[in-house]
Amino acid sequence: MRAKIAGTGSCLPLLRVTNDDLSNIMDTSDAWIRSRTGIGSRHLATEETTASMSIEAAKQALDEAGMQAEELDLIIAATLSPDHVLPPLSCEVQSGLGAVHAAAYDLGAACSGFVFALNTAQAYIQSGMYRKILIIGAETLSKLMDWTDRSTCVLFGDGAGAAVVTAEDTGVFAGVLGSDGAKGEALSCGGRHLQNPFASRAPEHPYVQMNGQEVYKFAVRTVPKCISQALEQVGWQPGDVSLFLLHQANQRIIEAVAKRLKQPMERFPVCLEECGNISAASVPILLDRVNQEGRLKRGDRIVLAGFGAGLTWGAAAFTW
Repeated sequence: MRAKIAGTGSCLPLLRVTNDDLSNIMDTSDAWIRSRTGIGSRHLATEETTASMSIEAAKQALDEAGMQAEELDLIIAATLSPDHVLPPLSCEVQSGLGAVHAAAYDLGAACSGFVFALNTAQAYIQSGMYRKILIIGAETLSKLMDWTDRSTCVLFGDGAGAAVVTAEDTGVFAGVLGSDGAKGEALSCGGRHLQNPFASRAPEHPYVQMNGQEVYKFAVRTVPKCISQALEQVGWQPGDVSLFLLHQANQRIIEAVAKRLKQPMERFPVCLEECGNISAASVPILLDRVNQEGRLKRGDRIVLAGFGAGLTWGAAAFTW
């Protein structure tokens, strides 16, 4: 028994902010951002929330799958920027959808979150515990940015993507997950600091901080390796894969991975130019885009890969 993606959906905030818009409020330019990242714009939440975008993406995925929310067994929401500490994003989605029979929990693996969630769904399905699972990657990263730090804030956007995963007897699925917590400081964001009647601790930096060079070196070394490991499990060569859908962090990273796998860029779709880096949401948003464009056909061999804070990484190779 293996996981099959039966429906996808996505949601972006209405406000689209271009590089030129940012150049009006900080010392940057369209040429500077594009040459280093490949990003041309990003969508930023104004009225939208992580939950509202997740619910909209989930409704689209359920509609394509021809499924009612009441049929879901489980909801897994991957996010690092929920609206609340409590309740979990997954439970807000459950309530918003009316998925009254589904268990729900959040998963924290940063930019690798959706790929971790997909592999988790595969494990549940393979075990026979659940058969109909909704997985979500959703972020409102704009609230975690230091908007005076031009090297970081220009990279990120907001949005949500979702997929309905069901059990299927045919086809293949292979997954690889990894973490290296010793290098976690390369990409970090402080949380609420210790403050109680018996102890106090100075607050950490409350916004995202990134060592771009370290993250780049980690990604170009680790991502091709984990993709190759997933392909080895199913006996595929890189040339057998129809599309590689990678976390949309940086155009240079995607190009470097394609080069190391010796595959043409045509097999590596991107939405980075329009959306920027949306952490856990970038892979499912890209997946939904290529799905809605008709680029996925039954039986196609697909690879998803995520990488980012933690440091974490993961890949999934499966037939569509």
